[in-house]
Amino acid sequence: MRGPDLARAALEAARASAKARGARGARKGSVPAAGRRRRRRWSGPGPDDRDPQPLGRLASRMAADRGWAERLAGGQVFARWAKLVGEDVAEHAKPVALSDNELTVQADSTAWATQLRLLQRDLLKRIAAGVGDGVVQKLKVQGPAAPSWRYGPRHAPGRGPRDTYG
Repeated sequence: MRGPDLARAALEAARASAKARGARGARKGSVPAAGRRRRRRWSGPGPDDRDPQPLGRLASRMAADRGWAERLAGGQVFARWAKLVGEDVAEHAKPVALSDNELTVQADSTAWATQLRLLQRDLLKRIAAGVGDGVVQKLKVQGPAAPSWRYGPRHAPGRGPRDTYG
């Protein structure tokens, strides 16, 4: 046997062995049994992963899977600053940076910087209660930033005309 006759004989042999095993015949255009997808069944009355999920739950699961939970908790400190530390403190101090569980806070005046240093333990407790333990472990308080006298792209080094400041 050659060519088409050989192919027909091989197909008949394959059909006969499949029939002996009890396998169903393949439909035209279908995927072979090994690569066939299983038909999905209904999820039933109980909760299932295939059920529609609230967006918040999906976002929190995705953040946990990708390791974003710690950075998102740090972002909550900035977003909820006034509620975490109180309106009085938030009016005179703002968070600047959070790195390695150390929050840098800039105060409006040196008096408020001193006050924040005295309130440091209480602020850390409030932040931990609002956001979670371990997000902020240390507080670094900075006073007001000094004005920059360096304007424009060209600048000569040295103090210049402001050398009489004291």
